[in-house]
Amino acid sequence: MGSVQAAGSVRARYLVYFQYVGTDFNGVAAVRGTQRAVGVQNYLEEAAERLNSVVPVRFTISSRTDAGVHALSNAAHLDVQRRSGRPPFPPEVLAEALNTHLRHPAIRVLRAFRVPSDFHARHAATSRTYLYRLVTGCHRPAELPVFERNLCWTLQADCLDVAAMQEAAQHLLGTHDFSAFQSAGSPVPSPVRTLRRVSVSPGQASPLVTPEESRKLRFWSLEFESQSFLYRQVRRMTAVLVAVGLGALAPAQVKTILESRDPLGKHQARVAPPHGLFLKSVLYGSLGAASTLQGPQFGSHK
Repeated sequence: MGSVQAAGSVRARYLVYFQYVGTDFNGVAAVRGTQRAVGVQNYLEEAAERLNSVVPVRFTISSRTDAGVHALSNAAHLDVQRRSGRPPFPPEVLAEALNTHLRHPAIRVLRAFRVPSDFHARHAATSRTYLYRLVTGCHRPAELPVFERNLCWTLQADCLDVAAMQEAAQHLLGTHDFSAFQSAGSPVPSPVRTLRRVSVSPGQASPLVTPEESRKLRFWSLEFESQSFLYRQVRRMTAVLVAVGLGALAPAQVKTILESRDPLGKHQARVAPPHGLFLKSVLYGSLGAASTLQGPQFGSHK
């Protein structure tokens, strides 16, 4: 594992899971140059400078998230090359060191694992799951409890037709050309993706919401699982499903939108706000549906 470099130093590759509240960031990706905007990656790499690697440490992010989007568990790989005679960091020491030197309280490293030198955090991912949180019964944004602000999409409605949303979601399942739900700006070789799972269900509010507020507010969760998604695909699908839940669209119209392959239509051009979206998990290999915190199950590597 790793490779022997000049002067006897050893380069070790790690897979790191990390989480963040995206409110203060211009997305997860690093912002280079003199711009005032900053990404989560900037802070991770700044913390990694304290590892005293022979070569600068760069994080290769598994899943890019936009400004304002959060992550319960994102992933990245990084290489650390210690000076000659020093053994590679144990993964738990690496994770603790990164957390010690992180300068933003909205970011936390969850776990780290040694992986083969050719492992790639983005290409090796076999599943990604996104969670989108909605709230109804809140007619003005100021009525939302402060502990939920920037963590859900406030809908000015008392209820949603969840059964209709669930019916509409079935049209999105499977392998399709999702061009109708792709935002411009991120060309890809193919717009075909396989949506393995989509669910619409009651969600959990913060335990810090008062009982009086809980009686009028209702939280809802939408989850989407695929190996990969198109740019803003989840937020566009969410906006269409919410339109169904509010009665602006019939469930069968979602199939028509999907088959149109037209990203500029009246309904599919709408994008749900970023602050309700969370990257929930990134899975690798035989890890399957188990928690990402258990780590990837690789074979033996020397």
